Amino acid sequence: MRSLCLLAMAAALFSTSAAFADGDAVAGATVFKKCAVCHTATAHENHVGPSLMGVVGRPVATVPDYNYSTAMKAFGADGKVWDEALLRKYLPSPQFLVKGTKMTFQGLKSDKDIDNVIAYLKNSGVVQ
Repeated sequence: MRSLCLLAMAAALFSTSAAFADGDAVAGATVFKKCAVCHTATAHENHVGPSLMGVVGRPVATVPDYNYSTAMKAFGADGKVWDEALLRKYLPSPQFLVKGTKMTFQGLKSDKDIDNVIAYLKNSGVVQ
C-alpha cells in the first residue's frame, strides 16, 4: 500500500513539473503585455517590432516587410530558428545575445515568465 501511495505521489509530482516546464499560456498573455508595446502576437502585422505570431519555429529575421537590424540579419544568416531553446537564451537579454540589435527591451528576468511567454507565443492564435 505504501509503495502505491509513493508511486501516486511521484506521478503527480512529475505531471506538475512537466506542466510548469511547458509554461502557462494564459499567464504568458499577461507577461506579453511588456512586449506588446512594440510587438503583436495575434496578427500578422508589424509594429515597431515584427509580428511574433507564429514565431516559434520560424527562421530568425524572416517576417516579410519588416526592416530588421543588420545585427539581427547576421544573427539569423546561418539558418537559426526561433525554437524554445533559442528563445530561452534571447528573452533574458536580447542585446547580450544579438550585439547591435535595435531592440531595446531589457529582457525577462524570471524563468517562470520566460516559460509562460513562450507558452503564449506557441498558442497566441488561441489565447488572447
